[in-house]
Amino acid sequence: MIRERALKIVMVVLGLLFVAGIYPIVMYLWRPGDEPPGDTMMLSLYVTLGIFLLLSVRNPSAHRTLITYAGWANIAHGTVMALMAIHPESDRRGLLIAAGLSGVIGGILIGLAPAKRSDNPF
Repeated sequence: MIRERALKIVMVVLGLLFVAGIYPIVMYLWRPGDEPPGDTMMLSLYVTLGIFLLLSVRNPSAHRTLITYAGWANIAHGTVMALMAIHPESDRRGLLIAAGLSGVIGGILIGLAPAKRSDNPF
């Protein structure tokens, strides 16, 4: 019961952050006259993920695969950012902070994901 409540809180917080954070982040990354960077495209995926996390809060056990996907996607994204930090001209500090944050988010989602039901083939 406590685990499910914690998962619901995490899902609401992340869903709202993913949805509400899109505008300020895009405005920070994109300068008028420049071609929009790939980061803005990646953020569209996070907005979509945020919406679906918010929709699945009512019944997390029915949306176990979405929660697990959100966790692993954050870990994968964090891993890519950590590898990008190796490049000498990169923003090493920013990438490593973002990579660590993505890893923590992914770990929390995977750790709190509902247990797989025996009657559910997925």
